[in-house]
Amino acid sequence: MERVAAGLPVVTGPQWAGVNYFCTTRAGGAGVAPHDTLNLGRRAGDDPGTVAENRRRVRAAVPAEPLWLRQVHGSEVVDADRADLPDEPAVDASVTARPGRVLAVMVADCLPVVIADAEGKVLGAAHAGWRGLSGGVLEHTLAAMRAKAPRAAGWRAWVGPGIGPQAFEVGQDVLDAFEADDPATRRYFTPRPGLSGKWLADLAGLADFRLRRAGVQEVSLSGMCTVAEADRFFSYRRDGETGRMALLAWLDPV
Repeated sequence: MERVAAGLPVVTGPQWAGVNYFCTTRAGGAGVAPHDTLNLGRRAGDDPGTVAENRRRVRAAVPAEPLWLRQVHGSEVVDADRADLPDEPAVDASVTARPGRVLAVMVADCLPVVIADAEGKVLGAAHAGWRGLSGGVLEHTLAAMRAKAPRAAGWRAWVGPGIGPQAFEVGQDVLDAFEADDPATRRYFTPRPGLSGKWLADLAGLADFRLRRAGVQEVSLSGMCTVAEADRFFSYRRDGETGRMALLAWLDPV
């Protein structure tokens, strides 16, 4: 689903009570190639002033300064409501129960995932590449949310734009990492004909599987491939040096 937020073209999913979220695209920013135009990543090789301007534009579309993360392709989660948070915590997910607290994760092929309960009382946002996904970043995010809101129920998730199943070629190590956790995940891997040990992986399908297994009743997939849609999305796999989009999510301010 496409819409415009403070002049920025963004994509989003189903409407949820008490919850707001969207994923930026590569449009609406100030950058030049190969970071054109709305690169939000400070470590993507772009001009720092340009990134600051792009983050300023995103800030105008949300109710407060986002909690930006220094993502490490891991599975750790930070409580965004802590008073002693460092600048850009080195984790791959965050959770909040505070209305108006804006969570952010950056992506350029990895999956942006937002999770909430049916009443919009608690929220989580995760950066899920294959390493984080196989390491349990989504399960850890949901566990942190349950700890913050023990009575919450009716879990739902949106899996945003990421590398699609026709573009994500992986080696045997990736298949092994998921099969070691659950042999049923093999169905999300398709062998590459004539290429021994190479597979096409359905990253969004794997995220769907793990979310539902963890107790998320409603999972919505964007179906958007960052590699295929070059005019709309940044893709590290496609371009190498490139920018980063961001998922922004927050609970309705009081």
